[in-house]
Amino acid sequence: MLELSQVDAYYGNSRTLNNINLRADSGGFLSVLGRNGVGKTTLMRAILGLMDRTTGSIRLDGVELSGRPTHARAKGGIGYVPQGRGILPRFTVQENLRLGTFARANGGTANASDTDRRSGNGNGHGGADERILALFPILKDHLNRAAGNLSGGQQQQLAIARALLSEPKVLLLDEPTEGIQPNIVELIEDVIVRLNRDDGLTVVLVEQNVAFARRASQHFVLMDRGTVAAEGSVSELTDELVHRFMAV
Repeated sequence: MLELSQVDAYYGNSRTLNNINLRADSGGFLSVLGRNGVGKTTLMRAILGLMDRTTGSIRLDGVELSGRPTHARAKGGIGYVPQGRGILPRFTVQENLRLGTFARANGGTANASDTDRRSGNGNGHGGADERILALFPILKDHLNRAAGNLSGGQQQQLAIARALLSEPKVLLLDEPTEGIQPNIVELIEDVIVRLNRDDGLTVVLVEQNVAFARRASQHFVLMDRGTVAAEGSVSELTDELVHRFMAV
């Protein structure tokens, strides 16, 4: 379970999150909704320890993460797919994927040849890693290609696969289908739902697509001006709330 209690976050001296209280149950799916600029991405960054300053409590399975560096939070079980994807364009697909393994709680990849086997680039095929590549077959066809030469949709698949290779307990996704062609949007949405429902992966999704949030989530929060303005089970995500907090 991921639980935030009385969390404030700051850029410099400017407070951008105010008294955030929320929880994502183990195996649950929480959507974070709201207009642009209300603090959704800031919330993701605060959970990862990427803000200038954060106060309050952030706990994962009862373990306090506040005050711990970002790499320790990643090893503690938080995977992150940022808005804009965050892939390294001059690294190959294989090299980008290898980076994900270093955040594993067990210490990550022992050496390059082990990673090559896990990703199917060699004689061996690691079970868990091979299964992740199977979610996004296009990546296996382009392991030696520079990631910057992939399409936007392919880069997003790479970013998600890289995060999954850290073997997270909770996956944070910041608008993972933004600016992507419709057929790839459908693939990515289906993978996210399968990871949650079939594998029990806890998902926290920042999203503008209300229809997808309603289809995939069990719970939601609506943010406004750096606070949680409304929350509840997804059945309580009414058109009136959507209009009040998301209409431009």
